Amino acid sequence: MYSDRAEVIKDFTKQQMDFIGKIDLCPYNSEPSLISGIDLAYWKENDKEYAVCCIVTVNYNTREVIETKHLSDEIRMPYIPGFLSFRELPLILKTYELLKETPDIVIFDGNGYLHYRHMGIATHASFYIGCPTIGVAKSYLKIDDVDYVMPGNNPGDYSDIIINNEVYGRALRTHSNVKPVFVSAGNKIDIDSSTKIVLALIDKDSCQPVPVRLADIETRKIRRKLNNN
Repeated sequence: MYSDRAEVIKDFTKQQMDFIGKIDLCPYNSEPSLISGIDLAYWKENDKEYAVCCIVTVNYNTREVIETKHLSDEIRMPYIPGFLSFRELPLILKTYELLKETPDIVIFDGNGYLHYRHMGIATHASFYIGCPTIGVAKSYLKIDDVDYVMPGNNPGDYSDIIINNEVYGRALRTHSNVKPVFVSAGNKIDIDSSTKIVLALIDKDSCQPVPVRLADIETRKIRRKLNNN
C-alpha cells in the first residue's frame, strides 16, 4: 500500500490532522452506567508479531464485571512513534464489535489529547466507536521537551500538563507513595470529567481504574495461553 516510511507518516499525519477539528472536550454531565476498559498485549512468534485485545465492561457504581471480550490477530503495521493508534485500532475495533452491551464511556490504557497532535489512541478511537473516551497512561509522553510537575502525595492530587498554553492532560495521584498516572480526555468529555471518573474507579489494588486493570490482567493471561509461556 505504501512505498516507504515517509509516505506512511505523511498519510497518517494527514488523517490525524483531519480529525483534530472534530474533537469535542465538553463536560460529561450524565451519570454513567457501564464503563469499558481496553488493553492490548503483544508477542512474537516465528518472526511475526501478534496481539490480543481485551475489553472488560464494569458497572460504574458497583464495579461488577458485566462483560469480557477478547480477540487476537497478527499485527502487520510496524510501530511508528506518534502513530500507535494506526497499529492498534484495527484489532480494537474488531474486538469492540463483539460487545453485547454498549458502554457509556471507554477508558484506554494509553493517551488521548496528551499527544503530539492530540490524537492518542483514546481520541482516535472515539471517531469510530462513537462514545466518550478517556486515556490513562502509566508512562509520560514528553512533548516539546515539557516535563510534568509531580502532584502532591494525596490520592486525587494532580498537576495539569500545560504545553503551548494549553492543558493536554494531568498527572494524577491515585494512591499515596505510588507514582502518578497520566490522564487525558479522549473525546466527547473534558479533563475534569475524565479525572472524576478515573478516580471513582480506583480501588486499593491498582493505580489504574478497575476496567483497565482487569483488561490488563486478561490480556496477560490470554497472551500466556496463546504463546504457551
